[in-house]
Amino acid sequence: MSLRTSANRYAKALFDVALEEKADLAAIDRDLHALVAMMKESPELLLAVGRRSVTEAARQSLMEAVSKAMSLSVPVTRMLVLLAKSGKLNLVPELAAAYGERLLSHQNVVRAAVTSAAPLSTEKTKALEESLAQVTGKKVELSVSVDPELLGGVVAQIGSTVYDGSVKTQLTKMRQELVKQ
Repeated sequence: MSLRTSANRYAKALFDVALEEKADLAAIDRDLHALVAMMKESPELLLAVGRRSVTEAARQSLMEAVSKAMSLSVPVTRMLVLLAKSGKLNLVPELAAAYGERLLSHQNVVRAAVTSAAPLSTEKTKALEESLAQVTGKKVELSVSVDPELLGGVVAQIGSTVYDGSVKTQLTKMRQELVKQ
């Protein structure tokens, strides 16, 4: 089973438990991302927990101490202990990403990456956000970047769908049509 598949299963389980327990879904998301950041800063912790000489009780105790020190929510603490016991702490970054996607879906939010040829004004960004919201039927979170090679226009990507309104693409299509004739 792939890392992503396993992480998705754990994220689904965590999300379902959080919903059932009426836990703060956003707080769990923040906790997971804080945990990922801590693990990046302290890779020696993962090495210590992963050693065969460390008993299951010691792993559980260590993860509970980490959780307490970080003030993690109860569902995240239980997940952390479960992952440590089964030697799957390496799933935490993917689990955090998968949980975040589930949270956005639950909130009816979609992320869109927009690239423009020049910086967009606040009004244009807002208008673009609103038009993408109409297309998707969801609230849109935009991340905007600039690529002068587009020459003009914008390219928006939502998931695997790309809306390309760039001048560069328009010129390429025109060139291809002219070559055909």
